[in-house]
Amino acid sequence: MRHLKPSILLTSILSATGIVASEDPNDVSILIREAGRANNDSLLWGPYKSNLYFGVRPRIPKSLAAGLIWGKVDDYAGAQQNFRHTCEQNEGMTGYGWDEYDIRKGGRETIHDAGNNLDLTIDFIKVPGGQHGGSWGFRVKGTPSDGDAQQPTSMIFYSTLEGFGQLGVETESSENGIEGDVKLEGSSLELGDFTIDVTNGPNTNTHPRFDHQSSKDKPLDRSIVASVAFPEEQLWQAKGIFFTQMKTQVDEALEEYGKENIPPPAQLFTVPHKPGHGNAHFVQKVFSGEFQFDVLFSSGSAPEPLTSEVLTKEIKAASESFSETFDQLLPPQPPFDKPKYSKFSKAMLSNLVGGIGFFHGDDIVDRSANPAYEEENEGFWEETAQARAAVQPVLEGPKDLFTCVPSRPFFPRGFLWDEGFHLMPVIEYDTDLALEIIKSWFHLMDEDGWIAREQILGQEARSKVPPEFTIQYPHYANPPTLFMALETFMDKVINNVNKSTESETLDNQDATASLRSATVRHPELSQAYLRSFYPLLKKHYNWYRNTQRGEISSYDREAFSTKEGYRWRGRSVQHILTSGIDDYPRAQPPHPGELHVDLISWMGMMTRTMRRIAQNLGEEDDVEEFAYYETAITRNIDDLHWDEKEQTFCDATIDEYEESVHVCHKGYISIFPFLTGMLGPDSPRLKPVLDLIGDPDELWSDYGIRSLSKKDKFYDTDENYWRSPVWININYLVLKNLHDTATASGPHRERARELYNTLRKNLVENIFREWQKTGFAWEQYNPDTGNGQRTQHFTGWTSMVVNMMSMSELAAPATTHDEL
Repeated sequence: MRHLKPSILLTSILSATGIVASEDPNDVSILIREAGRANNDSLLWGPYKSNLYFGVRPRIPKSLAAGLIWGKVDDYAGAQQNFRHTCEQNEGMTGYGWDEYDIRKGGRETIHDAGNNLDLTIDFIKVPGGQHGGSWGFRVKGTPSDGDAQQPTSMIFYSTLEGFGQLGVETESSENGIEGDVKLEGSSLELGDFTIDVTNGPNTNTHPRFDHQSSKDKPLDRSIVASVAFPEEQLWQAKGIFFTQMKTQVDEALEEYGKENIPPPAQLFTVPHKPGHGNAHFVQKVFSGEFQFDVLFSSGSAPEPLTSEVLTKEIKAASESFSETFDQLLPPQPPFDKPKYSKFSKAMLSNLVGGIGFFHGDDIVDRSANPAYEEENEGFWEETAQARAAVQPVLEGPKDLFTCVPSRPFFPRGFLWDEGFHLMPVIEYDTDLALEIIKSWFHLMDEDGWIAREQILGQEARSKVPPEFTIQYPHYANPPTLFMALETFMDKVINNVNKSTESETLDNQDATASLRSATVRHPELSQAYLRSFYPLLKKHYNWYRNTQRGEISSYDREAFSTKEGYRWRGRSVQHILTSGIDDYPRAQPPHPGELHVDLISWMGMMTRTMRRIAQNLGEEDDVEEFAYYETAITRNIDDLHWDEKEQTFCDATIDEYEESVHVCHKGYISIFPFLTGMLGPDSPRLKPVLDLIGDPDELWSDYGIRSLSKKDKFYDTDENYWRSPVWININYLVLKNLHDTATASGPHRERARELYNTLRKNLVENIFREWQKTGFAWEQYNPDTGNGQRTQHFTGWTSMVVNMMSMSELAAPATTHDEL
């Protein structure tokens, strides 16, 4: 085996961020340290304000932030409603998001704002160099959708600064605006000195002109700048601050001119021009028809300031680099190897990565440790409801989280069970980015090993959540999908180690490529990464074992192990929100003796991953312990949850005679041992599982696998959240395990191959069709029509369609001697 020398790897890594190594590049400890530093610099800046149509910030808790607000200003009545800032579901958008995006270089976002008759293109790029994460910039292009050359559009760039530092406008100004570019200068402890230039744009830009008397005082062919000071905790409400300033201007105009002689809307809805110093600055431009301008952030420690000429060059380079990298790592395979699917796949990955956010703030936790939360008594759900109603929660933190989000308009925050699915496409394109996100999640862990299932950090995140859902409970779990991502990482590490030679050296690669895969390519880095939080992984694993354990021997259940049974805490009569599949039918009434087949399956996957990580780190005692648990869980899945009569896996509960009985509702729950890789290709349970998946009268539909069998009495009833719709995360697990079954030796490989090829085609074609038709990816899909439904712009786990397209279509295997 031949590894890349540390000197080659280190040189490539450092060149990606403009850092010059001053120490021996063959020292592995230096490699680890400098690789971490280069990775952090490469990821420092980004559009990390996921809840905004466009908002930039660094991965620094209190620092600089910037964003855009815009609106059509052609009438008085609708102007206020026309201004856009935060992503919303019902603002007349016909589609928006990233067409191309590489988190280390930048990309292109397009916004089709039908309500404002405006198409926006925003090209965002990052330029490495210096000691503070480099420089960045973006170009805004706007075009009225109907080509109206006279349409007035108000564009507002704003920047705020939290924490220690200063920010002010340094451009000379007249009383009624700034001609030419606007320059802000600032400094902070973490960013050093910096400037922000808001350019005037090309000469083709035009501006509204009016005969009204006010236009002589305040012409719109220049930038209007408002510099204000606001309480730091309010700075996230930039649109509200802008409206507060604009109201002053409107009130003054009304007083001066009266309602009968009011200035035109484009003139009226502007802020007072008061440039200077403060912690919030608004640069407002009003255009007619098409327009373009640049925003250029230059780090004072960078070799050169960023210019529009450099921005133009970097936009082109970033686009070419993204396409080249994507085509190398995630190219759609037949029958999806066509330009339209490639464009779609790139957009889905880009929206997922472009939706990554950095969140900072406190969260709300119930630390009461009320005995009712043990859920040991019959009728426990009533006791826990009373305990939750009486709780006095506490604020904890502040905390930081770097994470993907399920949906920018509806769920712009971290969800524990979503995140492992989010990382499946990410880890294929940028492995080290996925690892950075995983590490961020595990650093949220409390002293007991608990991680809150929903991360609602700070006032800005809480503004999107009803108050009754903000409290987090330390006895609530969630599916441990981050271990699914870690297992994929282990696959990559092992595949790399097993190569006899490196497939390619880093000498001739784009330097940024080394940052995407350094941890896989270099064993010292992968071991250092896993070692850095292996104790946290063990603590988190043991928290699940200790808090989510179910009763076996208390109810005289016969099983291989008296310990390996599990049940979700936090259920009500109709829901187990903690399971992730909220309203899926469970035992009625709830009982403290329940055992849940999905949770023991997750525990099996989690244990398998821990065993593999321990093997990689040489922790032999732990390997032996995890292997023992893994065997016991595998045996108990059969002993506790297989129902011979129904020929499926089922939850278990205790009936009125104190006997353990199965509760069978065929659907996603029934196939969880298969979904988590706990059924081998020779398992006697595999054929019934494949039959259930492939039966059109049960789970199979033309648009994906249904969440509940059509034959179940609860199918398509009540809330119908997980009682019929097609969910892409679970369908991905079905597809992956069908693929693994079809490519392993076993009696059911041909059946698995047929199901795999057809399911893959059905899923991809329907998600693509709905994306073309509506402009959005969706939270779930209707099993009868294929229509996207519930939350729009759900570019979280629905983006796993990228993985589906990149998987190969399977040809019929050659018949082996054994099969004959």
